[in-house]
Amino acid sequence: MNRTRTLAAALLALAVVLPALLAFAPKQEDARVRHVVVFKFKPGAAPEQIARVTDAFRGLQKSIPGIVGFEHGVNNSPEGKSLGFEHVYLLTFENAAARDAYLPHPAHKAFGQTLGKEGIFEDAFVVDYTPLP
Repeated sequence: MNRTRTLAAALLALAVVLPALLAFAPKQEDARVRHVVVFKFKPGAAPEQIARVTDAFRGLQKSIPGIVGFEHGVNNSPEGKSLGFEHVYLLTFENAAARDAYLPHPAHKAFGQTLGKEGIFEDAFVVDYTPLP
């Protein structure tokens, strides 16, 4: 009988507290979106060419509304599992709507053309996610 009362009290407390906690959680459509892009450049790509690509990518933040962060780095994992994908770019968007507006944006399309003009692009993969609490 005690166990049943304890369980009932716990469920009642959860029913009271959970709505209050959820009120403070950001709504999914308002949450930041991370856009991870990882490039594999062709062997022999010059550092200057990669720098031009990186600068052009970084410049999108000035041209496209809703980009609130840009990071770039080069793989330094000792695991040897990168499959040749070495240059990582992380864009943070205000929300999913900002990311969705970025994809067809003319500045993003122009960046794709710049990437092609350099002649060093081999492959890429992209992952988008919303950070979970």
